[in-house]
Amino acid sequence: MLAGTTSKGICLLEFTDTGRIEIQLKALNKFYQSEIKAGESALLTLLKQQLDDYFNHQLQQFTVPLDIKGTLFQQQAWQALLDIPYAQTKNYQQQAESMNNPKAARAVGNANRKNRISILIPCHRVIAKNGGMAGYGGEIWRKKYLINLEKNYQLLI
Repeated sequence: MLAGTTSKGICLLEFTDTGRIEIQLKALNKFYQSEIKAGESALLTLLKQQLDDYFNHQLQQFTVPLDIKGTLFQQQAWQALLDIPYAQTKNYQQQAESMNNPKAARAVGNANRKNRISILIPCHRVIAKNGGMAGYGGEIWRKKYLINLEKNYQLLI
């Protein structure tokens, strides 16, 4: 995964093998209008620790600060994602309804696709209305893996 930070928080967490990095970096450049530099930071250290804890069934709620930029609708959609409890799923229609915009299921899917902070903003928790796996920038096999990781952890509690 590739992660990025600003002085405010995590602004990027993307899988490097999906072909989305270039798209996400262009979006970051648009919203932040700043140079991207390689390096380390306290936020990246915290992110790595929290991701390790998440994958080792020791963390359900990320606390690393986020720096989320997008259109107002995108930010509303991403906030709705953050409101989906750990190990639970919603479909796109339910997400739209939670935003008080029940006719926006398709637009919600598009906003989710533009989420630049994978896992922390859990778009993997949104599934198709028929219960199937639908659209995930990190690829469907990862979506299934993340959903199963969370559900299996719930069984251990």
